[in-house]
Amino acid sequence: MRKIVALDENEEAILTAGLRSKKLKKKEFLLKEGQVCTANYFVLKGCLRMYFIREDGVEQIIQFAIENWWITDFQSLDWQQPSRFYIQAIEGAEVAILDRTHLPALCARLPQLDHYLRLIVQRAFAAAQQKLFLIHTLSGEERYHHFNDNFPQFIQRIPQYMIASYLGFTPEFVSKIKTRRK
Repeated sequence: MRKIVALDENEEAILTAGLRSKKLKKKEFLLKEGQVCTANYFVLKGCLRMYFIREDGVEQIIQFAIENWWITDFQSLDWQQPSRFYIQAIEGAEVAILDRTHLPALCARLPQLDHYLRLIVQRAFAAAQQKLFLIHTLSGEERYHHFNDNFPQFIQRIPQYMIASYLGFTPEFVSKIKTRRK
């Protein structure tokens, strides 16, 4: 947060008091389909994924989050309706939790937090637009290379079948691409 907005020691203390943290074991869920999302989650340690289960029973990953990234189901959080998504730890993780119920009071005390969160949401929306653009303009192989080149930290930590799901193809397709590149 300090990279985007300035907070003095008192403001940092206010923010810290308004957050809680949770440790997650590998494969533990923060959110399951049908639950109402009640918070924004900031990854302090580890790696998480957000996914849904398609009609054919296949998991479709729509987002990953590693250290210093936020993850949440914005629609469920904002509208307080049941989520269509799962948020799960890919590896042991720790998250800071910004509860929806505490947010208005925190933003009233810390206007910089409101500004910061607006920028985070704008960046998340821009990333979603970019992903849609790439899906519609690049071949599968080009999308894989783009992801590999721009997010090497994910390639090292996330199983190949999950990367394939995120990019919209099968693990076998990823294997073929990797074989051709060697």
